[in-house]
Amino acid sequence: MNYLIIAATVAVWVQVQGAGQNPVQLATTICNLGMVPGELTHAAPIGLAVPLGPGLACVVDNNAINILTPLISMFLHGSWAHLLGNMLFLWVFGRGIEDTMGHGRYLAFYLICGVAACLAQIASDPASPVPTVGASGAISGVMGAFLVLYPNVRVKMFFFIILADVRAWIVLIYWFLLQLFEGLATSGPMRPEVSGGVAVWAHVGGFVTGLLLIKFFTSRGAVAAPAVGR
Repeated sequence: MNYLIIAATVAVWVQVQGAGQNPVQLATTICNLGMVPGELTHAAPIGLAVPLGPGLACVVDNNAINILTPLISMFLHGSWAHLLGNMLFLWVFGRGIEDTMGHGRYLAFYLICGVAACLAQIASDPASPVPTVGASGAISGVMGAFLVLYPNVRVKMFFFIILADVRAWIVLIYWFLLQLFEGLATSGPMRPEVSGGVAVWAHVGGFVTGLLLIKFFTSRGAVAAPAVGR
């Protein structure tokens, strides 16, 4: 299932978003299919426009598909770097978590974490007209689950130009604290100059959801040292 999720996400990037080659197509998919907090809460005025690039803007609407965007948006991305970074993290941490719960429950867990991440982002700024896309909220849930089940598994991480063999709990807690502190720094009205446009509260929400739900999804006796991608 982890491989299928990666394949589906890449397929959406290529087939639906045109692999980012057409700026208009990319902006259209992000705007129309991305999760816009203000559209779901109806706190952003209809017609409010947000720039997405030169000559491009996303306009707040009230289309019926908006209710599905928390699910759809986790299969969309904004660039090749965005996509590949997310898929790398899913490759590294996802396989071990799937092994503990089976294919169907892993898919449900992944989607629930993704939706919870969207809800956390909405709660952080309910009136935001800015579209949010990416699998990172759902992947954050997988990372939270990994912290609970496999804190001492070693993963290879690059620190500047050094490849280090580090225990998973160090990497995951460090990453989570970065997201949390950055989220606190950007509380209130969105400040892209600080957050860099990253939906950090989605990361925090997904991670915490994974921490809380993993025990309900884990198959009894299935937890063992996983094969971790490197």
